[in-house]
Amino acid sequence: MQKEYDLIIAGAGPIGMACAIEAERKQLNYLIIEKGALVNSLYNYPLYMTFFSTAERLEIGGIPFTNITSKPGRQEALEYYRRIHEYFKLKVNFYEEVLDIDSNEEFKNVKTNKSTYQTKNVIIATGFYDIPIYLNVPGENLAKVSHYFKEAHPYTGQKVVVVGANNSSVDAALECWRKGADVTMVIRKGEIHDRVKYWVKPDIENRIAEGSIKAYFHSSVKSIQEKFVTVSTPDGELEIANDFVLALTGYRPDFEFLQKCGIEISNDGLCIPNYNPETMETNVKGIYLAGVVCGGMETHKWFIENSRVHAEVILGDISAKCKS
Repeated sequence: MQKEYDLIIAGAGPIGMACAIEAERKQLNYLIIEKGALVNSLYNYPLYMTFFSTAERLEIGGIPFTNITSKPGRQEALEYYRRIHEYFKLKVNFYEEVLDIDSNEEFKNVKTNKSTYQTKNVIIATGFYDIPIYLNVPGENLAKVSHYFKEAHPYTGQKVVVVGANNSSVDAALECWRKGADVTMVIRKGEIHDRVKYWVKPDIENRIAEGSIKAYFHSSVKSIQEKFVTVSTPDGELEIANDFVLALTGYRPDFEFLQKCGIEISNDGLCIPNYNPETMETNVKGIYLAGVVCGGMETHKWFIENSRVHAEVILGDISAKCKS
Protein backbone atom coordinates (compact mmCIF):
# COMPACT_ATOMS: atom_id res chain seq x y z
CA MET A 1 0.00 0.00 0.00
CA GLN A 2 1.26 3.44 -0.92
CA LYS A 3 2.23 5.50 2.13
CA GLU A 4 3.38 8.85 0.62
CA TYR A 5 0.89 11.50 -0.51
CA ASP A 6 0.55 15.13 -1.54
CA LEU A 7 -2.51 15.38 0.69
CA ILE A 8 -4.31 13.41 3.37
CA ILE A 9 -7.85 14.39 4.35
CA ALA A 10 -9.15 13.41 7.78
CA GLY A 11 -12.89 12.86 7.45
CA ALA A 12 -15.14 11.58 4.65
CA GLY A 13 -18.06 13.90 5.30
CA PRO A 14 -19.42 16.15 2.54
CA ILE A 15 -16.65 18.74 3.05
CA GLY A 16 -13.86 16.15 3.15
CA MET A 17 -15.29 14.67 -0.05
CA ALA A 18 -15.44 18.13 -1.66
CA CYS A 19 -11.75 18.59 -0.83
CA ALA A 20 -10.94 15.22 -2.39
CA ILE A 21 -12.81 16.16 -5.58
CA GLU A 22 -10.73 19.34 -5.85
CA ALA A 23 -7.57 17.32 -5.25
CA GLU A 24 -8.59 14.98 -8.09
CA ARG A 25 -9.13 17.94 -10.39
CA LYS A 26 -5.69 19.34 -9.56
CA GLN A 27 -4.17 15.88 -10.07
CA LEU A 28 -2.82 15.64 -6.56
CA ASN A 29 -2.06 12.33 -4.96
CA TYR A 30 -4.46 12.18 -2.00
CA LEU A 31 -6.14 9.83 0.48
CA ILE A 32 -9.18 10.31 2.73
CA ILE A 33 -9.00 8.58 6.10
CA GLU A 34 -12.39 8.10 7.77
CA LYS A 35 -12.89 6.47 11.16
CA GLY A 36 -16.43 5.32 10.34
CA ALA A 37 -18.70 5.01 7.33
CA LEU A 38 -19.04 7.41 4.42
CA VAL A 39 -20.56 10.69 5.72
CA ASN A 40 -20.51 9.07 9.13
CA SER A 41 -22.15 11.97 10.97
CA LEU A 42 -25.09 12.06 8.54
CA TYR A 43 -25.44 8.32 8.90
CA ASN A 44 -25.81 8.78 12.67
CA TYR A 45 -28.44 11.52 12.36
CA PRO A 46 -32.04 10.66 13.32
CA LEU A 47 -33.65 8.36 10.76
CA TYR A 48 -36.32 10.85 9.71
CA MET A 49 -34.34 14.08 9.98
CA THR A 50 -35.07 16.81 7.43
CA PHE A 51 -32.33 19.26 6.48
CA PHE A 52 -32.78 22.98 6.93
CA SER A 53 -30.96 23.50 3.62
CA THR A 54 -32.51 22.90 0.23
CA ALA A 55 -31.02 20.17 -1.97
CA GLU A 56 -28.93 22.45 -4.20
CA ARG A 57 -27.15 23.86 -1.15
CA LEU A 58 -25.94 20.39 -0.22
CA GLU A 59 -24.38 19.74 -3.61
CA ILE A 60 -20.65 19.15 -4.02
CA GLY A 61 -18.47 18.57 -7.06
CA GLY A 62 -20.93 20.28 -9.38
CA ILE A 63 -23.21 17.21 -9.34
CA PRO A 64 -26.94 18.08 -9.04
CA PHE A 65 -28.84 16.85 -6.00
CA THR A 66 -32.34 16.17 -7.28
CA ASN A 67 -35.07 15.72 -4.70
CA ILE A 68 -38.86 15.40 -4.88
CA THR A 69 -39.49 17.70 -1.93
CA SER A 70 -37.91 21.12 -1.35
CA LYS A 71 -35.88 19.92 1.64
CA PRO A 72 -34.17 16.53 1.56
CA GLY A 73 -34.05 14.11 4.44
CA ARG A 74 -31.29 11.91 5.79
CA GLN A 75 -32.02 9.01 3.41
CA GLU A 76 -31.89 11.21 0.29
CA ALA A 77 -28.64 12.80 1.48
CA LEU A 78 -27.00 9.41 2.10
CA GLU A 79 -27.99 8.27 -1.38
CA TYR A 80 -26.62 11.47 -2.96
CA TYR A 81 -23.24 11.25 -1.22
CA ARG A 82 -22.93 7.53 -2.01
CA ARG A 83 -23.35 8.41 -5.68
CA ILE A 84 -20.73 11.16 -5.36
CA HIS A 85 -18.32 8.62 -3.88
CA GLU A 86 -18.97 6.21 -6.73
CA TYR A 87 -18.94 8.83 -9.50
CA PHE A 88 -15.58 10.35 -8.56
CA LYS A 89 -14.12 7.02 -7.38
CA LEU A 90 -12.83 8.77 -4.30
CA LYS A 91 -9.89 7.16 -2.52
CA VAL A 92 -11.05 6.50 1.05
CA ASN A 93 -9.82 4.25 3.84
CA PHE A 94 -12.93 3.57 5.93
CA TYR A 95 -12.94 2.50 9.57
CA GLU A 96 -9.46 3.89 10.13
CA GLU A 97 -8.92 6.67 12.66
CA VAL A 98 -6.29 9.44 12.54
CA LEU A 99 -4.70 9.55 15.99
CA ASP A 100 -1.91 12.09 15.58
CA ILE A 101 -0.15 14.29 13.03
CA ASP A 102 3.57 14.77 13.61
CA SER A 103 4.92 17.70 11.57
CA ASN A 104 8.33 18.78 10.38
CA GLU A 105 9.37 21.41 7.87
CA GLU A 106 8.58 19.37 4.77
CA PHE A 107 6.45 16.34 5.61
CA LYS A 108 3.83 15.23 8.11
CA ASN A 109 3.59 11.76 9.57
CA VAL A 110 -0.09 10.89 9.90
CA LYS A 111 -0.52 8.15 12.47
CA THR A 112 -3.68 6.07 12.50
CA ASN A 113 -4.88 3.03 14.41
CA LYS A 114 -3.75 0.91 11.46
CA SER A 115 -0.72 2.55 9.85
CA THR A 116 1.48 5.63 9.40
CA TYR A 117 1.45 7.77 6.25
CA GLN A 118 3.73 10.55 5.01
CA THR A 119 2.20 13.57 3.34
CA LYS A 120 3.03 17.14 2.41
CA ASN A 121 -0.36 18.51 3.47
CA VAL A 122 -3.27 17.56 5.72
CA ILE A 123 -6.87 18.77 5.74
CA ILE A 124 -8.79 18.17 8.97
CA ALA A 125 -12.50 17.94 8.10
CA THR A 126 -13.66 15.92 11.09
CA GLY A 127 -16.84 17.83 11.94
CA PHE A 128 -18.23 17.97 15.47
CA TYR A 129 -20.85 15.24 15.97
CA ASP A 130 -18.68 12.67 17.76
CA ILE A 131 -18.34 14.31 21.19
CA PRO A 132 -21.49 15.31 23.12
CA ILE A 133 -21.54 18.32 25.42
CA TYR A 134 -22.24 16.51 28.67
CA LEU A 135 -24.53 17.62 31.46
CA ASN A 136 -21.92 16.60 34.04
CA VAL A 137 -24.54 15.55 36.60
CA PRO A 138 -24.81 12.43 38.78
CA GLY A 139 -26.44 9.56 36.91
CA GLU A 140 -25.54 10.73 33.43
CA ASN A 141 -23.75 7.42 32.86
CA LEU A 142 -26.92 5.36 33.42
CA ALA A 143 -28.09 3.16 30.55
CA LYS A 144 -31.37 5.13 30.34
CA VAL A 145 -29.47 8.26 29.24
CA SER A 146 -28.58 8.92 25.60
CA HIS A 147 -26.89 11.90 23.96
CA TYR A 148 -28.12 10.85 20.51
CA PHE A 149 -31.59 10.26 19.11
CA LYS A 150 -32.21 7.78 16.30
CA GLU A 151 -35.98 7.20 16.23
CA ALA A 152 -39.01 7.46 18.51
CA HIS A 153 -40.31 3.88 18.46
CA PRO A 154 -38.35 2.65 21.54
CA TYR A 155 -39.97 5.37 23.65
CA THR A 156 -43.60 4.48 22.95
CA GLY A 157 -45.51 4.35 26.26
CA GLN A 158 -42.48 5.63 28.17
CA LYS A 159 -41.81 8.76 30.24
CA VAL A 160 -39.09 10.68 28.40
CA VAL A 161 -37.20 13.76 29.53
CA VAL A 162 -35.66 15.71 26.63
CA VAL A 163 -32.95 18.19 27.63
CA GLY A 164 -32.36 21.19 25.35
CA ALA A 165 -34.26 23.50 23.01
CA ASN A 166 -32.37 23.34 19.73
CA ASN A 167 -33.30 21.45 16.56
CA SER A 168 -32.24 18.00 17.77
CA SER A 169 -34.14 18.37 21.07
CA VAL A 170 -37.28 19.76 19.47
CA ASP A 171 -37.36 17.10 16.74
CA ALA A 172 -36.91 14.34 19.32
CA ALA A 173 -39.59 15.74 21.61
CA LEU A 174 -42.15 16.02 18.81
CA GLU A 175 -41.40 12.59 17.34
CA CYS A 176 -41.51 10.85 20.72
CA TRP A 177 -44.79 12.55 21.61
CA ARG A 178 -46.34 11.58 18.27
CA LYS A 179 -45.27 7.97 18.82
CA GLY A 180 -47.01 7.80 22.21
CA ALA A 181 -44.37 8.90 24.71
CA ASP A 182 -45.06 11.11 27.73
CA VAL A 183 -42.57 13.92 27.00
CA THR A 184 -41.14 16.53 29.34
CA MET A 185 -38.62 19.12 28.13
CA VAL A 186 -36.04 20.74 30.40
CA ILE A 187 -34.83 24.02 28.89
CA ARG A 188 -32.06 26.19 30.33
CA LYS A 189 -33.32 29.42 28.76
CA GLY A 190 -36.76 30.98 28.68
CA GLU A 191 -37.83 29.96 25.19
CA ILE A 192 -37.36 27.58 22.27
CA HIS A 193 -34.18 28.60 20.47
CA ASP A 194 -34.64 30.94 17.52
CA ARG A 195 -32.40 28.72 15.35
CA VAL A 196 -34.99 25.92 15.39
CA LYS A 197 -36.29 25.21 11.88
CA TYR A 198 -38.94 27.79 11.08
CA TRP A 199 -41.59 25.22 10.11
CA VAL A 200 -41.02 23.23 13.33
CA LYS A 201 -40.83 26.05 15.90
CA PRO A 202 -44.59 26.87 15.88
CA ASP A 203 -45.36 23.15 16.20
CA ILE A 204 -43.36 22.65 19.40
CA GLU A 205 -44.56 25.96 20.87
CA ASN A 206 -48.18 24.99 20.26
CA ARG A 207 -47.70 21.51 21.76
CA ILE A 208 -46.21 23.11 24.88
CA ALA A 209 -48.94 25.76 25.06
CA GLU A 210 -51.72 23.17 24.91
CA GLY A 211 -50.00 20.96 27.48
CA SER A 212 -49.38 17.98 25.20
CA ILE A 213 -45.65 18.31 25.90
CA LYS A 214 -44.62 19.58 29.33
CA ALA A 215 -41.76 22.08 29.46
CA TYR A 216 -39.76 23.60 32.31
CA PHE A 217 -38.02 26.81 31.23
CA HIS A 218 -35.12 28.47 33.06
CA SER A 219 -34.47 24.97 34.40
CA SER A 220 -31.70 22.37 34.49
CA VAL A 221 -31.22 18.70 35.33
CA LYS A 222 -29.51 18.27 38.71
CA SER A 223 -29.32 14.48 38.86
CA ILE A 224 -30.63 11.34 37.18
CA GLN A 225 -31.83 8.24 38.99
CA GLU A 226 -33.25 4.95 37.72
CA LYS A 227 -36.90 5.94 38.18
CA PHE A 228 -36.86 9.74 38.22
CA VAL A 229 -34.97 12.90 37.29
CA THR A 230 -34.34 15.80 39.66
CA VAL A 231 -34.83 19.17 37.95
CA SER A 232 -34.00 22.61 39.31
CA THR A 233 -36.75 25.10 38.33
CA PRO A 234 -37.52 28.71 39.27
CA ASP A 235 -40.05 27.26 41.74
CA GLY A 236 -37.56 24.88 43.35
CA GLU A 237 -36.40 21.33 42.75
CA LEU A 238 -38.79 18.75 41.32
CA GLU A 239 -38.59 14.97 41.01
CA ILE A 240 -40.04 13.87 37.65
CA ALA A 241 -40.96 10.22 37.13
CA ASN A 242 -38.87 9.00 34.23
CA ASP A 243 -37.90 6.02 32.07
CA PHE A 244 -35.47 7.62 29.58
CA VAL A 245 -33.42 10.82 29.25
CA LEU A 246 -32.44 12.27 25.88
CA ALA A 247 -29.71 14.77 26.77
CA LEU A 248 -29.50 16.53 23.41
CA THR A 249 -27.44 19.50 24.54
CA GLY A 250 -25.15 19.76 21.53
CA TYR A 251 -21.81 18.43 20.34
CA ARG A 252 -18.29 19.76 19.89
CA PRO A 253 -15.16 19.20 17.79
CA ASP A 254 -12.28 17.14 19.14
CA PHE A 255 -10.20 20.03 20.50
CA GLU A 256 -7.80 17.64 22.22
CA PHE A 257 -6.90 16.11 18.85
CA LEU A 258 -6.35 19.54 17.28
CA GLN A 259 -4.07 20.60 20.13
CA LYS A 260 -2.19 17.31 19.92
CA CYS A 261 -1.45 18.18 16.30
CA GLY A 262 -0.04 21.56 17.41
CA ILE A 263 -3.03 23.69 16.45
CA GLU A 264 -3.63 26.61 18.80
CA ILE A 265 -7.11 26.97 20.34
CA SER A 266 -8.49 30.22 21.74
CA ASN A 267 -8.91 30.27 25.54
CA ASP A 268 -12.02 32.48 25.57
CA GLY A 269 -14.47 29.61 25.96
CA LEU A 270 -15.26 29.54 22.23
CA CYS A 271 -12.22 27.34 21.49
CA ILE A 272 -11.73 28.78 17.99
CA PRO A 273 -8.79 27.11 16.20
CA ASN A 274 -6.03 29.33 14.86
CA TYR A 275 -6.28 29.44 11.06
CA ASN A 276 -5.96 31.93 8.23
CA PRO A 277 -9.46 32.52 6.78
CA GLU A 278 -7.95 33.40 3.39
CA THR A 279 -6.26 30.00 3.01
CA MET A 280 -7.73 27.90 5.86
CA GLU A 281 -4.16 26.97 6.87
CA THR A 282 -3.62 26.68 10.62
CA ASN A 283 -0.67 27.93 12.65
CA VAL A 284 0.94 24.57 11.77
CA LYS A 285 2.33 24.89 8.24
CA GLY A 286 0.66 22.48 5.85
CA ILE A 287 -2.29 21.60 8.12
CA TYR A 288 -5.64 23.05 7.03
CA LEU A 289 -9.13 23.07 8.51
CA ALA A 290 -12.36 22.65 6.55
CA GLY A 291 -16.00 22.70 7.55
CA VAL A 292 -17.63 23.02 10.94
CA VAL A 293 -14.43 22.21 12.86
CA CYS A 294 -13.35 25.79 12.09
CA GLY A 295 -16.04 27.23 14.36
CA GLY A 296 -14.91 25.82 17.69
CA MET A 297 -17.86 25.77 20.07
CA GLU A 298 -19.84 27.92 17.63
CA THR A 299 -20.90 24.85 15.67
CA HIS A 300 -23.91 26.70 14.22
CA LYS A 301 -21.69 28.98 12.09
CA TRP A 302 -20.58 26.47 9.48
CA PHE A 303 -22.81 24.15 7.47
CA ILE A 304 -22.37 22.16 4.27
CA GLU A 305 -23.82 25.03 2.25
CA ASN A 306 -21.42 27.73 3.45
CA SER A 307 -18.27 25.65 3.94
CA ARG A 308 -18.20 23.88 0.56
CA VAL A 309 -16.03 26.78 -0.60
CA HIS A 310 -13.28 25.68 1.79
CA ALA A 311 -12.34 22.95 -0.68
CA GLU A 312 -11.48 25.38 -3.49
CA VAL A 313 -9.75 27.80 -1.12
CA ILE A 314 -7.53 25.12 0.43
CA LEU A 315 -6.67 23.29 -2.78
CA GLY A 316 -5.97 26.61 -4.46
CA ASP A 317 -3.41 27.40 -1.77
CA ILE A 318 -1.86 23.92 -1.86
CA SER A 319 -1.67 24.00 -5.66
CA ALA A 320 -0.04 27.42 -5.64
CA LYS A 321 2.61 26.20 -3.19
CA CYS A 322 3.30 23.16 -5.32
CA LYS A 323 4.01 25.41 -8.31
CA SER A 324 6.23 27.85 -6.44
